[in-house]
Amino acid sequence: MSNEIDWHRAAASADLAEGAVLGRTVAGQDIALYRYEGQVYATHNICTHAYALLSDGYFEDGEIECPIHAARFDVRTGRALCAPASVPVKTFQVEEKDGDIWVKTS
Repeated sequence: MSNEIDWHRAAASADLAEGAVLGRTVAGQDIALYRYEGQVYATHNICTHAYALLSDGYFEDGEIECPIHAARFDVRTGRALCAPASVPVKTFQVEEKDGDIWVKTS
């Protein structure tokens, strides 16, 4: 991992099953971790439409649905997929190394 000061351990790889979402606080930021098709993705955990934890939402086919107003986001890109959200959710770089999930926070 280049510039290791920006990388933070977010979870053990074993804590995130395929098709699962997990909310974590990493370096003071609310982050949601997702495992989709064997890859791990990370987004900011707060919906861009209204305050809600995305990790409490429904995750399927690479999309997370906000638990309050059903806005959906692509976890790979952060793109808002439907109203009421129009602003993408921030994404973070992720690496799995030695059984841990690492997130680059800057």
